[in-house]
Amino acid sequence: MMNYQKYRPYPTMNMPNRKWPNKVITEAPIWCSVDLRDGNQALEIPMSLEEKLEFFNFLVKIGFKQIEIGFPAASDTEYEFARTLIENDLIPDDVVVQVLTQSRPHIIKKTFQALKGAKKAIVHLYNSTSTLQRDVVFGNSMEQTTALAVAGAELLLEEAEKIPETEFFFEYSPESYTGTEMDYAIEICNAVIDVIQPTPEKKMIINLPSTVEMATPNVYADQIEYCGERLKRRDSVILSLHAHNDRGTAVAATELALMAGAQRVEGTLFGNGERTGNTDIMTVALNIFSQGMDPKLDFSHIDEAVAMYEKSTRMEVHPRHPYAGALVYTAFSGSHQDAIRKGMERMKEHPDHWEVPYLPIDPKDVGRTYAPIVRINSQSGKGGVAFVLEQNYGLYLPKAFQQDFSYVVTGYSDHKHKDVAPNVIREIFYENYVDLRTPISIESYREVSNENGGVAVEAQILDHGQAMTIYGKGNGVIDAFAHALEVALDMKFEIVDYREHSLEYGKKARAISYVQISDNQGHIAFGAGTSSNIIKSSLRAVVSAVNKIAK
Repeated sequence: MMNYQKYRPYPTMNMPNRKWPNKVITEAPIWCSVDLRDGNQALEIPMSLEEKLEFFNFLVKIGFKQIEIGFPAASDTEYEFARTLIENDLIPDDVVVQVLTQSRPHIIKKTFQALKGAKKAIVHLYNSTSTLQRDVVFGNSMEQTTALAVAGAELLLEEAEKIPETEFFFEYSPESYTGTEMDYAIEICNAVIDVIQPTPEKKMIINLPSTVEMATPNVYADQIEYCGERLKRRDSVILSLHAHNDRGTAVAATELALMAGAQRVEGTLFGNGERTGNTDIMTVALNIFSQGMDPKLDFSHIDEAVAMYEKSTRMEVHPRHPYAGALVYTAFSGSHQDAIRKGMERMKEHPDHWEVPYLPIDPKDVGRTYAPIVRINSQSGKGGVAFVLEQNYGLYLPKAFQQDFSYVVTGYSDHKHKDVAPNVIREIFYENYVDLRTPISIESYREVSNENGGVAVEAQILDHGQAMTIYGKGNGVIDAFAHALEVALDMKFEIVDYREHSLEYGKKARAISYVQISDNQGHIAFGAGTSSNIIKSSLRAVVSAVNKIAK
């Protein structure tokens, strides 16, 4: 048994008048990618300079306006990357790079050296404030921890004055904010605000990180609201989030914290980061998109983002990853497939309003196609099989025909122990139902005179390879031909259902006919026929169905 008794529950906030549960997200936050810093430091093999440049350009392409490019004082690669961006004028005018620095004098000074010549930059200062870190790692009191943050903030201002050509913005993070006493976290943030003295015209960022996720998302939201209401110069402060995913709820924590008043989100593509990772910015952005709001980031070619991530991080995007996974728009379950099929059909009535069961967004909005929405395996049903034939090949089987064919396809999948590709489904359909010529085949037919009215048909058929002429009368050509087969084959059957539609358009359009028959022994069979002549396709369908019983 796991020893659960050595853990203590995380304390909740006593906030009977909390406001955030009644709020909704109404617009996208300010986004800041930390892929090149927080994400990069968590890789087994950190990105090379060339890889970081390529990733930076991709982040710009997606639409990020704030990008944390690294910790310049941490390594030569990090420092060189900052210098390369600046010296080669690779930072667009509407993009602000951000760099991270501990509140230590020599690190702060080297950070500013790395930024010399930049047009704009955010300097992100942090020091650890949590109870555990203060007691175990640093052995500092609250007063000593605050003094460290204040000294760092003062040095930021001093170093910024030495580079007047650069417009600097400042950010402060009480690292492990969620492990810090809330009133003390507010106290240290306000002490830094007092030093920076932001204004509504030039705001500073207070970033409140859930450095290690320790509680349910609602607690993080409480902490953000509590702090946000107590910060000095609130109209001059941008309240920022940086949630980690240790409990698997970083996205939910971020969304609730946005409801609680946060204005900015730091995170990474697909949640890369230390331990279980950071907030997945792509997921949060597309969640916002799914609610009818502009996410301010462009993921209209989601597979490009997947390719960039996998190439740069040497990791894989899980096939069930929200929005981006290879299988997230795919249904295998029969009931799901049927619902999707009906939803897609209903969409023709209101194409401007997406409303399809099991698909929260239109796959085409992220650059996917409808082809893999329904994949057929042994768990699939008639709706899924019908959807594949309709979407890929313009084949619209009647409902009973769908059911019969679905058993054939799922049986094939069960035997092969794999899903069935659309082209294979089509092959199975044609092989089992369409224009069947064994043991009976129709070679030719003609209408002949019928003195008693109605229609009479004379046809040439092969029965087990033997040629014979058959004759029958009926209400129409199909009925007359069916009666002719009954007499010739000494069998009794009834056409229960008949449908047909065009396969193509134009002068050479082919038609397909579907027939369901039932004999006097209670056997039911389905057949289909194709031809550029609708009568021929119908007669071939009857022969195909009869062959299913005559075999």
